[in-house]
Amino acid sequence: MVHALRADYLVVGAGAAAMAFVDALVDHADVHVVMVDRRHAAGGHWLDAYPFVRLHQASAFYGVASTLLGSGRRQATGPEKGLHERATAPEVTAYYERVLARMTSSGKVDFYPACDHVGERRFVSRVSGTDYEVEGPCRVVDARYLSPDIPARTPAPFQVAGARVIPVNDLARITDAPRQYVIVGSGKTATDACVWLLGNGVDPDSICWVRPRDPWMLDRAVVQPDPAVFMGMVADTVTAAAHAASPDDLFLRLETAGVMLRIDRSVTPTMAKTPTIAAWEVELLRRIENVVRLGHVRLVESGRIALSDGDVHVDRDALVVHCAASGLKYPPLVPVWGGEAITIQPVRSGFPCFGAALIGYVEATRTDDDEKNSVCPPSCLPDTPTSFARMHVLGNLAGQAFSSQPDVRDWANRTTLNPARIPAERAGDPDVAAALARYREHAVAGFARLAEFADLP
Repeated sequence: MVHALRADYLVVGAGAAAMAFVDALVDHADVHVVMVDRRHAAGGHWLDAYPFVRLHQASAFYGVASTLLGSGRRQATGPEKGLHERATAPEVTAYYERVLARMTSSGKVDFYPACDHVGERRFVSRVSGTDYEVEGPCRVVDARYLSPDIPARTPAPFQVAGARVIPVNDLARITDAPRQYVIVGSGKTATDACVWLLGNGVDPDSICWVRPRDPWMLDRAVVQPDPAVFMGMVADTVTAAAHAASPDDLFLRLETAGVMLRIDRSVTPTMAKTPTIAAWEVELLRRIENVVRLGHVRLVESGRIALSDGDVHVDRDALVVHCAASGLKYPPLVPVWGGEAITIQPVRSGFPCFGAALIGYVEATRTDDDEKNSVCPPSCLPDTPTSFARMHVLGNLAGQAFSSQPDVRDWANRTTLNPARIPAERAGDPDVAAALARYREHAVAGFARLAEFADLP
């Protein structure tokens, strides 16, 4: 028997993007939403996060538009004193629990956890087996198009034969210290694992880091919810681009400007997913000297790791930590408003929660899909210096599109999810004005050069 439901929207997923979309939608339209998710609660991959993870960006940039994550305070102690607070995984999941409770208590949202969407407007409970279908006119919202893979739910992308291999989630639960740790991965999860081990007294010489690609990372100090700081970083970016001879030269200039960081200054990184990281973390990571750059791992066995470009010997007792899941996805860009569904994607450069909330606001305030797509063209996520340039060009075009609409511009300037917002009380700030003037001086040449690097018109 199929249980019939009525709703204006069926939102598939209840992670960060879905929650930001629904929050903005129901706050600005009288609609009814059914949300479904395969997990037991709202929060997406945060429900499976490794215990020591924290937001890589300021809490104010994350979550939903109606409700600030955290208190907006700066850190008062520690190596990031003066930078804005970053939530822990428990704080993020508790936040989404509160936001969902507000949504459902409004009567506008019904949430069905532990359910699989099976296509069209149907979903099935994993717990009871109940089959549901949303009847009548109903728009499907795909909030899973860019869902990340995480080590806790993704098998290691290599063969294992007689070796000890664990996902990063289990690292904090080990009870017998191995003679050697082998960290597999180049991204932010791997850097978090290394920082956590070093912070817990592990000798850097006991860590072997298998790093297929070296990463460029944003200095967290310049990605802050302060318009003078953030717009200063944006101005530095377009200035560097205006004078750069190549994508690699762009990143070297951004390093000189204090925007980008790399772990090994003797290696030019090829990965530019550009997560944020603090300078103190990079200094810790530089203590690890046993770095393997022989491509991707094919096989792990006791005492040996076979990689695409060669083999390396490790301790027979080594504990291999899998950090190699694809946290960022790169499917083709599609119109956000399509014939089949609303497909949530980034709008402007990075900051996916802002993009999802923006899509929700535009859906709530406009009726024509062509108009909506003109206001919110999608942008891509970065992987290499070239796709980093592409992201900024597409993001700039999207920013111009939605900023041309007075109501959208006003809404965007009120939410802390928007890193480029300038609150009214800071409009006359001379530091903000100086950053904006520097940006305007170099923006045309900078974006032209970025478009050249990205092979865009």
